[in-house]
Amino acid sequence: MDTSMFGFRIVEQLQKIEQDIQKNELKYHQKRVLVSKEFTFDAAHHLHCYEGKCKNLHGHTYKVVLGVSGFVDEIGIVIDFGDLKKIWKERIEVHLDHRYLNETLPKMNTTAENMVVWIYEQLQDALVNSHPDTRVEFIRLFETPTSYAEARREWMEHE
Repeated sequence: MDTSMFGFRIVEQLQKIEQDIQKNELKYHQKRVLVSKEFTFDAAHHLHCYEGKCKNLHGHTYKVVLGVSGFVDEIGIVIDFGDLKKIWKERIEVHLDHRYLNETLPKMNTTAENMVVWIYEQLQDALVNSHPDTRVEFIRLFETPTSYAEARREWMEHE
């Protein structure tokens, strides 16, 4: 069957390292690249000294976007997405998912603005130890689908 009329073809032989491509060709550039990964978690909290609905105990399905940059290694990877997931699961999510945030986070008002800085600090601390050539560029924490707080490296380091 001629598959060309459908706009695709079946690959008959996979490219092989050292035969079709050399190891020194795997790294295409020496530029800084940002990689990003998203996660969600559910949590309850309430706000202190706030006159509005959020002074009462309530919950959110939060979405967090992690932005990390670095230079690619010898095979063209800045950081494995699986490594980011492991850091998230082991160092950050354990304090957030299905938790009462006022109890599990450091003493703070559990606003998105405070939480996003805490997440930034946790990720940066983990990267210093496990991936010293990478850095956190931004953390975006959505409290609702249309409302988020963001922490950026330039703000964390220079203000």
